[in-house]
Amino acid sequence: MITVIGSGRVGTAAAVMMGLFKLDKRILLIDVVKGLPQGEALDMNHMSSILGLDVEFEGSNEYRDMAGSDLVIVTAGLPRKPGMTREQLVEANAKIVHEIGREIRKHAPDAVVILTTNPLDAMTYVMWKSTGFQRERVVGFSGVLDAGRLAYYIAKRLSVSPASIIPIVLGQHGESMFPVPHKSYLHGVSISKLLSEEQIGEVVEETIKAGARITELRGFSSNWGPGAGLAIMAEAVKRDSRRSYIASVVLNGEYGVVDVPIEVPVILGRSGVVKVLEIDLSPEEREKFMQSVEAVRKLISSVPPSYLT
Repeated sequence: MITVIGSGRVGTAAAVMMGLFKLDKRILLIDVVKGLPQGEALDMNHMSSILGLDVEFEGSNEYRDMAGSDLVIVTAGLPRKPGMTREQLVEANAKIVHEIGREIRKHAPDAVVILTTNPLDAMTYVMWKSTGFQRERVVGFSGVLDAGRLAYYIAKRLSVSPASIIPIVLGQHGESMFPVPHKSYLHGVSISKLLSEEQIGEVVEETIKAGARITELRGFSSNWGPGAGLAIMAEAVKRDSRRSYIASVVLNGEYGVVDVPIEVPVILGRSGVVKVLEIDLSPEEREKFMQSVEAVRKLISSVPPSYLT
């Protein structure tokens, strides 16, 4: 069974796409709002009936119902509100993630956990500490979205399919992310040989500001991109496909970093992160990467210690 905790726009988009992919016969939605996950599940079951899918959606307000889940996707959390500092957001969402992590440890102790709660990398650390799981079983979602956006903007300029681009985005999800067009490729050819430095600068800026642009245009943050990204990560876990994606995982010596989760290329399979892939970085690229690492480390230092047990 797959459990999705949080029945907002991202959680429901992910649940629908996982249903369309037929990743499991049972997909459970959990939310603290009474009636919300049950209503969403009922609507999705009507969708399943119309499309002829052999997938049953369920809704619950009880964490104990996730028992037996081998994959738990966490989309719950508060968005950053006007006037709220990043530190205030860290504390508010750390409390939520800590509570959910303890429930996962209790009811789904063998599950792989993928989460989207922001600030993503710091919350990945909180989830890792709260569950007590091996680092490989706690994966932060963001890199798939950031890389997908980078591939989109590169492909638009080259007039090719985004599927032809192998994009690399490292570091922290958010303003300190580090898109790396020079390490991104079109069938073996570096993007740096296909775009001018000015175009590369534009692509990087568009990638970093993509989420803010969506919010500016429609009044709320993205959900279809995250939903799609979560679905393909879930597919790698459920089908043990061992595909490479960009994801946030606690590093243990890779890139010379210890005890900090950060966006890096990984191989995903049934057990979560099968392998962390290390990319050779130039001195300038490594400096930017480490700036992201330090930004995440600073956020983690602002998490109340009680949420790290």
